[in-house]
Amino acid sequence: MSAAGFDMFLRRVFEATGIASQNELASVLNIHRAAVSQAKRKGAVPERWILILSRKFGLNPEWLETGEGLTFSSQEAGAAFVHVPKVAARLSAGGGSFETASKIEGHFAFQRSWLTQKGDPGRMVLMDVSGDSMEPEIRDGDMVLIDRSRVEMLAGAIYAVGVDEAILVKRVEKQPNALVLHSDNPRYAPMVLRGDETAGVRMIGRVIWVCREYR
Repeated sequence: MSAAGFDMFLRRVFEATGIASQNELASVLNIHRAAVSQAKRKGAVPERWILILSRKFGLNPEWLETGEGLTFSSQEAGAAFVHVPKVAARLSAGGGSFETASKIEGHFAFQRSWLTQKGDPGRMVLMDVSGDSMEPEIRDGDMVLIDRSRVEMLAGAIYAVGVDEAILVKRVEKQPNALVLHSDNPRYAPMVLRGDETAGVRMIGRVIWVCREYR
């Protein structure tokens, strides 16, 4: 297996299990992060990894290793996971991107039981964050999970909010005759929208989970 083949293996693992980084994979396998980098350099996936991942997530070992055959060993195992789409659109946090394309870049698997406790799995979507206005809670480059069924404004909660052509990630506060979008980073002043300014605001959904790959 080449380094490219190892990258394809990682992509299969990430999409089928919900594991979102090499650090998290190392934790699941109970190995050091450096062991993942070493395996990538060698272009070889240890059989022990295949065994652990197939047992833990109900995956088909052949599919894990080669990409061929069924993803899951049984229909019941497949039903235990929900594949949440990740879209090309990015949430702007400060001076970040205003890209709003809805094209789906891929899917990540999450345990259905966990998602159901959080909200409506069928209305969830993953988006990357660009900018530092929500640091330290959400950092530039983080990926967040958004439940589009949860648009009620709760004090202290973080939301994806559409403001005209931009899609932002902010804490939202409703005041008499005004809507205030707060940043966690004190360098950014609150955005106060009044009157007709609120007409261009749309609540996209509540942020319920953040994924961060340490660099």
